[in-house]
Amino acid sequence: YVHFARFYDLVMGDRSQAANFTRSLIAHHKPKTKTVLEIACGTGAILGVLSDTYEVTGLDRSRQMLAIARKKLSHVRFYRQNMTNFRIARQFDAIVCVFDSINHLFSFAAWKKVFRQVALHLNDDGIFVFDINTLGKLRRLTKGPVWSREFDRDLVIIKVNGGRRGIFEWDVKIFEHQKRLDYRLYHEMIRELAVPHKRVLTALRERFK
Repeated sequence: YVHFARFYDLVMGDRSQAANFTRSLIAHHKPKTKTVLEIACGTGAILGVLSDTYEVTGLDRSRQMLAIARKKLSHVRFYRQNMTNFRIARQFDAIVCVFDSINHLFSFAAWKKVFRQVALHLNDDGIFVFDINTLGKLRRLTKGPVWSREFDRDLVIIKVNGGRRGIFEWDVKIFEHQKRLDYRLYHEMIRELAVPHKRVLTALRERFK
């Protein structure tokens, strides 16, 4: 998200519903939770809501995304690390990873490394809350229309392509208004891997008993 980081919050919009849903899952499955780590925390939208209830910590590999998160949430501790091999000298009651962040890892071996690191950083009775884009969903998106939206005078156009060997590409074009009829184009290809859910469940059972 080198170029997309500046526009991420604008494009994603209000994420309080997703944050509250995440909080409801934590409250239901581990009501005594006090500490929460979000891996691939991005610009901190989820942590901003969760911090009203829990002591939160954020982790992401993107310098650009973390810079935005730190400005918004100066009271939260953030780590710039990769979610496949992160090391923090403490454990947490809950670890969350949302907005299909795990899909951005291009091999299932990398997914399994995430599960390993999460297991190492959870308290004995801790919980891991995460979501993924399924193979079916991404295939449907490739068949769908181009998504476009104007934000003030900027324009974002997104199309999902691919699917070979489970790899899909989000083709993101951002036209940032400069002056009059002049626009600056930012173009990013964001790749995702989709994995059959049975394979994911098998890997989870190996780490979380």
